[in-house]
Amino acid sequence: MSAAATTATKLLLSDLAPTLKNVPSDYIRPISDRPSLTDQTHISDGSIPLIDLQGLNGPRRSDIIKQIGQACQHCGFFQVKNHGISEAMINNMLSIARTFFKLPESERLKIYSDDPSKPTRLSTSFNVKTEKVSNWRDFLRLHCYPLQDYVHDWPLNPPSFREDVGDYCTSVRGLVLRLIEAISESLGLPSDYIDKEALGKHGQHMALNYYPPCPQPELTYGLPGHTDPNLITILLQDDVPGLQVLRDGNWVPVNPIPSTFIVNIGDQMQVLSNDRYKSVLHRAVVSRDKERISIPTFYCPSPDAVIGPAKGLVDQDHPAVYRDFTYAEYYKKFWNRGLATECCLDMFKASSTV
Repeated sequence: MSAAATTATKLLLSDLAPTLKNVPSDYIRPISDRPSLTDQTHISDGSIPLIDLQGLNGPRRSDIIKQIGQACQHCGFFQVKNHGISEAMINNMLSIARTFFKLPESERLKIYSDDPSKPTRLSTSFNVKTEKVSNWRDFLRLHCYPLQDYVHDWPLNPPSFREDVGDYCTSVRGLVLRLIEAISESLGLPSDYIDKEALGKHGQHMALNYYPPCPQPELTYGLPGHTDPNLITILLQDDVPGLQVLRDGNWVPVNPIPSTFIVNIGDQMQVLSNDRYKSVLHRAVVSRDKERISIPTFYCPSPDAVIGPAKGLVDQDHPAVYRDFTYAEYYKKFWNRGLATECCLDMFKASSTV
C-alpha cells in the first residue's frame, strides 16, 4: 500500500508513522521553511534563564520578581525550579501520557475529533480542516478549569487518568497563580491585577503532545514557528530535545532539565503589558529515532473576558498598542488562520483596520 493510501486510512499519525520509510508529501515543508537541525552550535550561550522560585513568598521575593520581569521582557521564556510540584507528580504525568498514546487504536479513537471547539478531543497535526501542510504530532486536548465542568469527558483509560491528571492540573494552576502575581508586580501593577482584573472567570487548557519518531526529521515539524494565543504557558517535557525558541534571529534549542518547567509569555500577556513583555515564536522539531512527549498547560482568560492594555501602563508617552477585544474573538481567529509565522496580535492593534 502506498504512503498516501495508508495516510487516508489512518486518522492518527502514531498509527501511521511506524509503517513509514519516508515522510508523506502532505507533511513536507516548503524548502524555505524547514528545520536546520545541523545548525545547533550556539546552544550554550543562548539558553533561556533558569529561575529558582525558592523563597518567592519570603526574603528573596523582590529579587525573584526582578528576574521574572527581565526574562519576560528580554526572552519571553524562562525555566523554573523549586516550583512546588513534586518529582513524583511530574514523572507520573509523563508516564500517563506515554501510556495513553500506547493504548490500542480503537480505544484512543473513541475521543477523536477534528472540531477545535470540542473541550476534550484527540486529534493530529494542528487544525486538519484548514492547514495546507500537516505537522508531525498527535495530541490530546483537555479543558481543565473549572475542573468539575470538564473531567467527566476525559478518557477513562489509563484507569487513573481522571484523578491523576486532575491533581496535576490543580497543582499547575497553583503555580500559575503565583507566577501571574509576580508578573503583575514586575510590571508595577497591583499583585492581584492580572488575576482579578484581566482574566474574567479564568480558563485553563492542556495538551498531551506525542511526536513519533520521524524517518526524515529535516523535512517537517512537530509544530512550526508560532506564538501562544493564551496568557501564559507552563510546559512539561520529557528528556528528548525538541523545543526551539527564536532568539536574535536564531532558533535556539531548549534542552530539557529534569524536574523543571518551561514558562512562556503568551499573546494576551503581551497585550496586557502594552508590549513591554513579548510573546515569542517557538517551534517543535522531531527526532529520527526517539518519540517525544510534551505537556503544555495553557492558562487563559475566560472566553467572555475583555482584554486590553492595563490602564496603569498606558499614558501620553505609552499609548495603547492594542484595542480591547474578547478572548473568544482572539481564540477563534488563532485557530482558523492556522500556525502562521506572523503573530495573530497584529490583527488587534489599535491602529489596525483588519
